[in-house]
Amino acid sequence: MKTFQLFIISILLLSFTSCKEDAKIDSETQGLEPVISTFYFIRHAEKDRSDSENPNPKLNQEGIERAIRWERIFSEISINSVYSSDFERTKMTAAPMAVVKDLVVKTYDPAILDIDIFKYENLGANVLVVGHSNTIPNFVNKMIGKNRYTDMDDYDNSSLFIVRIIDGKATDIHLKMD
Repeated sequence: MKTFQLFIISILLLSFTSCKEDAKIDSETQGLEPVISTFYFIRHAEKDRSDSENPNPKLNQEGIERAIRWERIFSEISINSVYSSDFERTKMTAAPMAVVKDLVVKTYDPAILDIDIFKYENLGANVLVVGHSNTIPNFVNKMIGKNRYTDMDDYDNSSLFIVRIIDGKATDIHLKMD
């Protein structure tokens, strides 16, 4: 079943990325190359909940396995940057992707992030962002300029939000990996 899910997700991701060619044709009729930025947003994988007093837990075994699955899902996609909030569980979720893609994980603070600067710094790039149930939906909303998504369930570690910005116009999709 998991192989089938990975197959379906791969097809969806590849078909979503194929929009690049369609946009290129439209832009070429105007003599322009489109600027395409793609952002993949995920919540950290399953955290260790054994100590409810720990504000910065690491991933549990299931979370480590999920982080590795995320890397496999993104293995065929060119990723230029990986961002993580400054928490153990988000950095551990981002780590397999960063290692395989030979990237350094950049930390961000969702409370002070300037969305326009973030978009500009990642213009034309493919970016993975790892955050939290209460920050990822808000981040996506800011990226698309709409209040579409609400906080995620505290046990939702399988949502994938994809935001594609082509010549300043944003589109989005929300997928569940489980």
